[in-house]
Amino acid sequence: MSMLHDSPSNSIAKPTDDDAMALYIHWPFCIAKCPYCDFNSHVRDQIDHHAWLSALLVDLRHEYKVNQKRQISSVFFGGGTPSLMPPHLVAKLIEEADKLWGLTDHCEITLEANPSSVEASRFADLAQAGVNRVSLGLQALDDKILEFLGRAHNVAEGLVALDTAQENFDRVSFDLIYARPDQSLKNWQSELEQALRFGTDHLSLYQLTIEPSTRFETLVRTGALIPADDDHCADMFALTQAITQAHGLPAYEISNHARAGQESRHNLTYWRYEDYVGVGPGAHGRRLNCATERHKKPENFLSAIERNGSGIKSEQMLSGAVRATEALMMGLRLTEGVDLNALSRKTGLALSQMIDAARVQKMAALGLCVLDADRLTVTSKGLPLLDAILAELIADPSGN
Repeated sequence: MSMLHDSPSNSIAKPTDDDAMALYIHWPFCIAKCPYCDFNSHVRDQIDHHAWLSALLVDLRHEYKVNQKRQISSVFFGGGTPSLMPPHLVAKLIEEADKLWGLTDHCEITLEANPSSVEASRFADLAQAGVNRVSLGLQALDDKILEFLGRAHNVAEGLVALDTAQENFDRVSFDLIYARPDQSLKNWQSELEQALRFGTDHLSLYQLTIEPSTRFETLVRTGALIPADDDHCADMFALTQAITQAHGLPAYEISNHARAGQESRHNLTYWRYEDYVGVGPGAHGRRLNCATERHKKPENFLSAIERNGSGIKSEQMLSGAVRATEALMMGLRLTEGVDLNALSRKTGLALSQMIDAARVQKMAALGLCVLDADRLTVTSKGLPLLDAILAELIADPSGN
């Protein structure tokens, strides 16, 4: 079945080591909780770094006992605020992962960082520890907006941190949040074009989303904050795609843009539904057709380590239908889409058990998706409607 339409053309090189997997390490602590953040982050007055290093090492070793035979192709320190971690702690965890599994040649090791002067002062030591890629949370290039977003840095401090990052790391990405209340298209165009002049090869550009149980959600509920409407968000998304494409950083995922070869290899592991180990509070993992989840609250995680020898809260074997659904939900975020034949071989499901062919045809006729040579992609027109499209395209695993 072939349905030709204006399909995204950029293709991302796939890692050659099919047996490798990724490693995610979660550091749950922040100086303060941002009003838009629903990540597993916690503010604590005191942190026993020795205890946390010991606990994370135990968690790593547990995963090695389960899954010993595969090297690590990427390591990602997420949070929370991993740039608050002492560099020697980061070095010990990288060293342990290499000792247990082995790191592949050119292993990508990313650390998320806030652009404060205190954290930027650690960048040289973090690079020495083995980090070779940093993802910097600039979030905005306007001091009033940074205050609105609850960020601790100002623009000047953030740009100094960006310069410091570019001096110390081989690869640097930074985040911006757009579609903010009262943000005009002209304002966003000016801010984005300024950001593109900083010379990084990767940008993560996120529309402001009002997440449940955040301070922003409370403000919206009480009428104190009015988010941008859907039509305006769609216009801003289209503008973002046009500007980044023109500057040589096209989208390879719905919110991520990169020059060819500079895509986040770690995040591609998630989006391509390949195996990854997740350790640390609240970390999720997918390995050997099994979903793992760690205890979220730091104190509960430490108790589980002491009691059980790992921070695992739950482990669940996933059926082929669940894996196919997850793979489609992740993979259709990518401009390269999903190879349905490969997914069929991986899950043991027929194409009709994974996608609803009639709805695919309907969506293709509307220019929202393409199925060509068994590769399913969502078009640039469809990406802003991705959640609704996924609900239509993915087959009901019950067959109803």
